[in-house]
Amino acid sequence: MNEDTIKGNWKQFKGKVKEQWGKLTDDDLDVINGQREQLVGKLQERNGIAKDEADKLVKDWETTNKYNW
Repeated sequence: MNEDTIKGNWKQFKGKVKEQWGKLTDDDLDVINGQREQLVGKLQERNGIAKDEADKLVKDWETTNKYNW
């Protein structure tokens, strides 16, 4: 799945993202809008973690859910 597909189906993916990372608000999800780097940044911000750790969380989630930006 590429970034254009994810952006096009973002409303569907938002629920999955929110299930995984409940600290993200609806406003955060609107800002992310299907952009991987925005997701990594918001995870850093909301969880107080380093970029490398946030990136690893997203990679693990992508692998588990077979999503690929």
